[in-house]
Amino acid sequence: MHDIDDSVVPGSVYLVDVQEKTTVVHAEKDSAIVLSPTPSNDINDPSELEQRPEISADHDVGILVLGWGALINQPLALTFGKRGIYLISVLGNTAICLLTPYIKTEGQWIASKIVQGYLCTPVESLCEVSISDVFFAHERGTYIGIYTLFLFGSNYFAPLIAGFIYDGQGWHWVMYWAAIINFGSLIVLFFFMEETNFVRNTSEATEAMTRSQLLHLPVSSGDLTGIPKTYSQRLALFGGRYASNKLLLTMTYRPVILLRFPVIFWAGFQYGTCLVWYNVLNATCSLILSEPPYNFRASFVGLTYLGPLIGMFLGTFYSGWVGDRFAVRYARRTRGIREPEHRLWLMVVSLLLCPASLILWGVGASKGISWVGLVFGMGIISCSTGIGSSLSISYALDSYKDLSGEVMMAVILVRVSSGLAITMTFLIVIKWGKSWRIASRKRYWGYVADGTLGH
Repeated sequence: MHDIDDSVVPGSVYLVDVQEKTTVVHAEKDSAIVLSPTPSNDINDPSELEQRPEISADHDVGILVLGWGALINQPLALTFGKRGIYLISVLGNTAICLLTPYIKTEGQWIASKIVQGYLCTPVESLCEVSISDVFFAHERGTYIGIYTLFLFGSNYFAPLIAGFIYDGQGWHWVMYWAAIINFGSLIVLFFFMEETNFVRNTSEATEAMTRSQLLHLPVSSGDLTGIPKTYSQRLALFGGRYASNKLLLTMTYRPVILLRFPVIFWAGFQYGTCLVWYNVLNATCSLILSEPPYNFRASFVGLTYLGPLIGMFLGTFYSGWVGDRFAVRYARRTRGIREPEHRLWLMVVSLLLCPASLILWGVGASKGISWVGLVFGMGIISCSTGIGSSLSISYALDSYKDLSGEVMMAVILVRVSSGLAITMTFLIVIKWGKSWRIASRKRYWGYVADGTLGH
């Protein structure tokens, strides 16, 4: 890689050629859009429009291992290839789903969840990196939005069909159908998903130039070089090596070091905060709707997830497709420079929707309002979650694209650990809770003396 100018601000890229006079590579559909990263002439470059592979992975929810397991899986994927890691992940998850109905003890259940969490780490941190491998800066948000839709939307779609499977075939078949779907995905991925790892000789820093420099660049011939891989070569589980042993080791611990970057920590914390409300919805939906005054059976509870599914579609469309166009339009106003913070203005909608939807869901349930109101509230919660999650991921990747693999590891570490960290505050309360109560006793009893309703 060329010498890097460390005065360049990470994430600030020349995205819009305002006067359309530069000779750098532009998008085919919009001659004002500058492609970032600049496509190479290598015919095997995954960013070449004609060579774009299909991207997919299974979307199951793990536990804490789902995040921290990325410190092992992600460096392996970045070193030896993502394709093999994806396929092993889906195959392993298929096996776990088949074995789950035969689990007899609590210990076996916990062990299976640990293994499944580790096997499923690619879905949380590797898919985003594949997107940054293939798509350019002006379109990346759209595909992050699609990824977010399938990641969270699948967890709303699963209860919708699982309720009918449970009522008609029993809970064992919920897992058997999950295994069948996973195995079908494995076949599709094996034959149609290509490797997206590519050693690029440039970075955003080396591509960063002043407008006067851009005006005097020679025009590229655009001819592709190299020998395209054959179909059988593309089917290889691991098609090459992309990093040294030293870099492989570095990638196992550098994500933790990257947490000192406020942007990465904030993106992970914001992502985790959005998922708090997502988890609250999942944890309380069945409890509320299966009890009076609603008394829904399992299949009907599953149908209510149509609301969150629609909400997630709207939220990810807004933060993705709309967000990309918002970023391009904003860049036109800032002399063609796209700043990652531009798209964060879209979070204003989430700021308004989130508290309103939580009030509608929580207070509405306590007052026994119509189920229609609750389903509407579920949809708005989901919409808000989709907006916040998608924008957080896009912001992190836009800011530090050249280390996207490690950045996503760091973001996921914060996301999965934030809930644990909040829960662990009980240790602080155990230690100092009584001293806090002692310090508040005089004021508290003064309030009691002023008047109490006798609760």
